[in-house]
Amino acid sequence: MTQGRKGSKESRGGLVRLWKGDPGDEGFTHVSPVNTSRRRFLKLVAGAGAAPYAFSTLALAGTPDAAGAVIGDGVLFLEFDPALRSRLSHVRGAERVALTEWAATETLEIAGGHRIEAYALETVARESIDGPHGKGVRLKVSGTGTVGAGDPTRIEKTVTAELFERYPGFTFLTVTYRNAAAASVALKEWRSASLEVPAQAGSEEPPFWTYSGSTHADRRNWVQPLKPGFDQENFLGMTASDYGGGIPVSDVWRRDCGVAVGHLEPRPSLLSLPVKRTPRGAAIGISGKLKSRLAAGESFTTARTFLALHTGDYFATLDTYRRVMAESGVCPAKPPESAYESIWCAWGYERECTVPLIEGTLPKVKELGLKWAVVDDGWQNNVGDWNLDPKKYPRGDADMQALTAKIHSYGLKPRLWIAPLAASPGSDVLHDHPDMLLLNRDGAPQLVSWWNSFYLCPAYAKTVGFHEVIVRRILSSWGYQGLKIDGQHLNGVAPCYNPAHKHKRPEESVEGLQDFFQALYAVAMKADSQTVMELCPCGTGFSFFNFEYTNQAPASDPESSWQVRHKGKTLKALMGPEAPFAGDHVELSDGHDDFASTVGVGAIVSTKFTWPRDPKPKDSFLLTPEREALWRKWISLYNERMLPKGTYRGELYDIGFDKPEGHMVEKGGTLYYAFYAKHWSGPVTLRGLKGARYRIRDYFNGRDLGEVSGPAAPLQVTFERFLVLEAVPA
Repeated sequence: MTQGRKGSKESRGGLVRLWKGDPGDEGFTHVSPVNTSRRRFLKLVAGAGAAPYAFSTLALAGTPDAAGAVIGDGVLFLEFDPALRSRLSHVRGAERVALTEWAATETLEIAGGHRIEAYALETVARESIDGPHGKGVRLKVSGTGTVGAGDPTRIEKTVTAELFERYPGFTFLTVTYRNAAAASVALKEWRSASLEVPAQAGSEEPPFWTYSGSTHADRRNWVQPLKPGFDQENFLGMTASDYGGGIPVSDVWRRDCGVAVGHLEPRPSLLSLPVKRTPRGAAIGISGKLKSRLAAGESFTTARTFLALHTGDYFATLDTYRRVMAESGVCPAKPPESAYESIWCAWGYERECTVPLIEGTLPKVKELGLKWAVVDDGWQNNVGDWNLDPKKYPRGDADMQALTAKIHSYGLKPRLWIAPLAASPGSDVLHDHPDMLLLNRDGAPQLVSWWNSFYLCPAYAKTVGFHEVIVRRILSSWGYQGLKIDGQHLNGVAPCYNPAHKHKRPEESVEGLQDFFQALYAVAMKADSQTVMELCPCGTGFSFFNFEYTNQAPASDPESSWQVRHKGKTLKALMGPEAPFAGDHVELSDGHDDFASTVGVGAIVSTKFTWPRDPKPKDSFLLTPEREALWRKWISLYNERMLPKGTYRGELYDIGFDKPEGHMVEKGGTLYYAFYAKHWSGPVTLRGLKGARYRIRDYFNGRDLGEVSGPAAPLQVTFERFLVLEAVPA
């Protein structure tokens, strides 16, 4: 996206000091900032107590590797040397701490495995800019590189770096490569922001934690300690037959600071964001494969990338990424009020669920204070056609309408499960419309292994229209008020080579997935603007681009309470601090009863209990009297506080390094804290207090714990598994 701009290269900003050559050399030129009086800018980017030295008194001499150009603010300082290598530093008040050594961070690989790393700096330019991201400065450096002596290949590289007042420490980067030789050249791969950050001296294991937004078939944790041997490519395309896509961000952080890299394109891109533990520390970057030739004089520009520095864990990075993308036109959908209401799902009965089982459970659902009743997998005749199973609904639409009327009669809202874009081999849609199939390069259909089905192409108009009809029937004819859109295959799709679709590029299917969701969302909003469109991509890392057209996200088949909590932190950053994130079925958490991990992070409670009987003798989710007492208590606590509608303060606690693990939600002046550990006896710190005195209460156990005052207060506590507190202004 092209930024609007005003100002000139000669004058404004006070952010950048540029030079070429060494002081005293005949060819040395020095461009100083003319206007350094923009106090507001300094306050915004440097924060309280930061010295303006970072902008106006940079050292120009005294080192043999003096930079060729620099750009920085009160958090980040990026230098380029005469070979267009770069070095990244963290600004800490009046100090500047180098995080990386000089290295070739933006490189191009061409045919023969040659990677051009050194480029002789030739031009430096700067200008003030003003656009969708506000006021800032742009630095542009360029130079020419060669493979080596005797090789005619000449590539000109131009690196553009931008910093904006409202996003301190967050650099926007693009790199353009131009073939400056007489012959064409075959391109293999580009890499940008390829950094190695050393571990802190004397740090204990793990010296780093990492967040990666990629998707994996083993449904691994999104947040992990960076242990020896860790090496994750984080490819954002298909990593298995029906697993792919993700959040285009990787982050590594130490106790003192962290580094993040990602792309800012408005659509999914088939790039990698590798993270690796190295002998010195952690490596991170972004790269893209190329299979093209660059003719003489031609250029190509890499994906728009960001490089960010931060303190604390990855939350700040994702929160900034969300705000930047919103200014670029990619913004999560606004949720209706009903998206925050508590959920019962019939999946406890699994695919053998029947109408009598659902209707028999509804009295208990209402009695416990739950608000949604979800009819899950098993209502359909097959995956793909989405017609009613005649054994369960012999009267067809009339039976389904009677079920939704029954749900409404208990004051509950009905929601229906569906897995679009998958079609089973025996379905009518594949028999009648085989042209909808997404085909691989070899002409074979792409397998959705979980459903034993085949992919339909989301970028084919006929596929879109087919699903629009289905959504309209579910909402307008059957009477449902929400959809549970389910399946790991919905996070990303493979490139499509079906000739019937007349794609200009196979990647149109990848990029068109969000347009498919947009079409379904439009149908839903036309039926009822309060429709809940839940997307559950089954353990994957979610695709940021699908958030535009879905308005509720669950923990998506969590495999532990840890996943519930760190997925909650992640999605509150990506969808907004008041996002309707659901903890998914509590039966999937530790002990199958850990409501605390849902409530404490400001998530919506959800359960799939069965009652008064469970026809499955094995894997029963029967609500026993003992479990009912616990369920009743937590659902009541949830309904009373409705913490998802508060502001999740993810910047206050480092989910990797802070012990015990801490979270806080602020709502209506009351601060709600949650701490987690297998066992803890010692202090916890209540952060974010606003100076006044607060009464502290353990609201699960109903215990008063005294008074404290801010801005941060230690509190001696002992607990098993969890502690949930509310701090009320005294």
